Parts: sequence; C-alpha cells; structure tokens
Amino acid sequence: MRVVAIFNQEGGTFRTTDMAEYQASVLEVFGKAGHQIECHLVQGEDLVPTLERVALSGEFDCLVAGGGDGTISAAARVAWKSGLVLGVVPAGTMNLFARSIGLPLDIWEVLETLAAGHVVQVDIASANGQSFIHQFSAGMRPRMVRLRDAMNYGSRLGKIRATIRAAFTAMLKPPRFDVDFQVHGDRHKQIISAISVSNNEFGQDPLMFAEHLTGGHLGLYLAEPLSFRTAARLAFDIVRGRLKENDAVTALKTTEIHLHFPRHRHGIRCVMDGELLAMDQEISLKIHPRELNVLTAAAR
Repeated sequence: MRVVAIFNQEGGTFRTTDMAEYQASVLEVFGKAGHQIECHLVQGEDLVPTLERVALSGEFDCLVAGGGDGTISAAARVAWKSGLVLGVVPAGTMNLFARSIGLPLDIWEVLETLAAGHVVQVDIASANGQSFIHQFSAGMRPRMVRLRDAMNYGSRLGKIRATIRAAFTAMLKPPRFDVDFQVHGDRHKQIISAISVSNNEFGQDPLMFAEHLTGGHLGLYLAEPLSFRTAARLAFDIVRGRLKENDAVTALKTTEIHLHFPRHRHGIRCVMDGELLAMDQEISLKIHPRELNVLTAAAR
C-alpha cells in the first residue's frame, strides 16, 4: 500500500519519545513489509490541515495516525470522508479506539502489527454530521473535562491525576438539565445530570469503551439527577464495570437518536471523543455501520 504516517508530537507518549528514531523505525518496518511510506511530524495546530492535505492529494491508500484519541478521531473523520484505510498508533492517555479494535498499546509493537495487518470495516458514528469514534457526552463529562483542562499537567500520569481531581470536583455539584429525545420512534422528556451516546455499547471495562465496533448500533446512557452521594455511587459502579446496573442509569441501544435541549444556553459545551465543543440545541446522532476501513492484526 501507499502509506502516509502523520504523528502529533503533542501526543502524550510522543512527548518523551525520540521522534527521529521512531520515524526511522516506521520507515524501516513498513518498508520491509513492502509498503511505500512517508512520515510527517506535526504540532497539534497543524494536524487537521495536514490530514486534509494528504487525503486530498490522492497519492495514498492508507493513513496511519499517531496521537491521543482526539488525534485519532480527527484522522478517522478524514479517512471516513476520503475512503482511506486508517492505521492507529496509540500515543495518548486512554487510547480507547485502539482498545476497541484490538491493537497493541505499545507504540513500537503496534508498527509490526499495522505493517502486517489486514483491512476490516468497523462502525463510525456522527452527531449533526460530524463523526466520532468513541462517544458524545453532555452534562457531567463536559464539566469534568473543562475542570481538567484548566489544571496544569505535563505527563500521562499527571493527566490521569488531573482527571480524577476534576471528576471529584464535578461530583460535588452535578448539573441538572432538561432533554427531550426521540428513540425507536418514541419521544421522551427527562431531567438528567448526564447523557452519553457511544459508537456501539460500552463493555464492562471501567475505561468505558466498546469491546467491538461492528454491532451496528449506538449505546445511549442517561443518568437521572444526581447528588454527590449518587454520583459517587455511579463512579464506583463504573470502576466495577457495572455502569448499566446502576439505579440512576437508563441504558438503551438504537441506530439513531434525536436530542433537543429546551433550556439551551449560549456557551454550553459537549464532549466528542474527549474534545470540548460548542453544543447545538438540536442534535441528531446516527450510526454508520462498517463505513470506516481500519488496519488490525492479521487473522490467524
């Protein structure tokens, strides 16, 4: 294949990696496997323009992206629109998409897997036409991400610590808001503290990622109005892998969801694949079954 590799140097693991040595290893591993490959090392602000430029060039069959889940989500969006095969180098903190498709989480080991891998088709989801590979969230999670991003951390471990601190702070006063939603042809109105929509339903791992991405459905999770006590209980159940068994949570599977936030205010945020974004008052979410081509380990 004609492969282009784009690595976000601001990705967590890459910050402490000799990127010249890593780039040389990429060229060697893919070259030995018979691929034509070129590499680009970019800063975060240059990531999307570089992704879009190489996709529009028509010179490549496969896009290998390295970074955190935000980087991989941006690369998946480009690969989905352009029909390129996506390869993932998990250089972030959680690496949820890589976990879902069964890739090694070591950035050196994964090169051999990708170079010798095969192409499979997996699901991708969208919110108002913008794709996501993991989840869309409103309520508790955007508050937690905003609090975390306001903290200073310079390492992977620091980010994990900041995430825990932010989660505890968000639980002290959980948000409450109205949502109208339509699913399976039925309309519902509810007051909630959190809503998440996932690309396929979550497994039991406390990191909350889909165990496979070929089910052809969205997972919908709504948490009723929470107090500090019930929010702490929910967090404990998530750690135990029992999210869907929590009394405050309603969990459903569907292929399409329409959300309406009647008391929408300017400046309200949502989170998509870990990134804080402005949230629309009306949001339509869909699953796109097996529309994303990805590299995974070769079948045995």
